[in-house]
Amino acid sequence: MSITRDWLPANREGQLAMARDWQTVSTVNAAAWGIPAAALTELDSLVRAANVALTTAQNETTRTPVATAQCKTAFEELAAKMRDMKRRYFLTPPLDMPAYISLGLKPHDNTPSHSGAPTAQVTVETFLVGRHELGVKMLYITGNPADNANKGFRLWYSVVAPGETPPTNPEELRKTFFTKRKKDVIEFEFDDSGKTAYFAVQIENEGKKGPWGPLVSGLIP
Repeated sequence: MSITRDWLPANREGQLAMARDWQTVSTVNAAAWGIPAAALTELDSLVRAANVALTTAQNETTRTPVATAQCKTAFEELAAKMRDMKRRYFLTPPLDMPAYISLGLKPHDNTPSHSGAPTAQVTVETFLVGRHELGVKMLYITGNPADNANKGFRLWYSVVAPGETPPTNPEELRKTFFTKRKKDVIEFEFDDSGKTAYFAVQIENEGKKGPWGPLVSGLIP
């Protein structure tokens, strides 16, 4: 399953930085925005826990599978609290635009932009994230990433156990998800550890797909 963070920053350092900004801005505006002290206290506690967990998981001497799992849980809890605060205090009633931007949030753009069929070709580079997780990084082979036609990535993949026949072309891949991020993470099942994941990407824009990228593989940790 793909992890989709939408308005949250893509990496944990960015999420932690945004949460710290929220601490400062929300504390100053708590009365005006109707944020209770309990919500700020909980946010403070979750920020501290996420910071400790991230430091532990990134330190070579303290990084263990348990530390990695604890870090993941800490950031999931922090993200859940931030989503709750956004829904409760920033959108109901909605903040004015300067206040919204002060929280690192971007106003929704309702202005449509013209874009044609995608023609760019993209490949995948994998990297380790945690147990049963692989990061995927989208790399352009051809085409301009700034082209409006290149709205997102349709990533296809299959998991193959040792001794099984691997796919020979992208059309044989069976699982898929769409992401607009150039970096994303796939969480595999517990039993997938030690198996090989095969990937291929197409640029996708409103149902229109570009050419296949090459078939690549990565070992699931």
